[in-house]
Amino acid sequence: MTRPCFLVVDREYSGSISTRKLVIETAKLNVITAYSGEEAIQSLKRFPLINGVVIDAGIKDTPCARLVEELHAIDPELPLIVINTPGSDHCPGANFYLDSFEPAKLLELLKTLTPKEAAAIEATNERLSKTQD
Repeated sequence: MTRPCFLVVDREYSGSISTRKLVIETAKLNVITAYSGEEAIQSLKRFPLINGVVIDAGIKDTPCARLVEELHAIDPELPLIVINTPGSDHCPGANFYLDSFEPAKLLELLKTLTPKEAAAIEATNERLSKTQD
């Protein structure tokens, strides 16, 4: 099984890693993290086979709308998910929008992007939990 891989574009906080990254990895999906719009663009060029991008609309170095445009210029079919944050501008051009960071909503959306892989991960989890009993 090849696990889906998502690029997470998140604001950088001193001494911590992305909460979104932790949530997605806990669901046994792979994550590449970028802490700026420019880093996201370079990461997509370096890892073109990712399954989607999760963007924090509050990133500061690149306006969200421009980032979406540049990512879609690299791969027009790539699903882009924007998570709006308080005070962030609307970010047109993305495929999906979430109004808040609710881990369950984000994970459900990511699973819809890769349904076969998500089902395989869930089946593996069930099999592993049965062998541990």
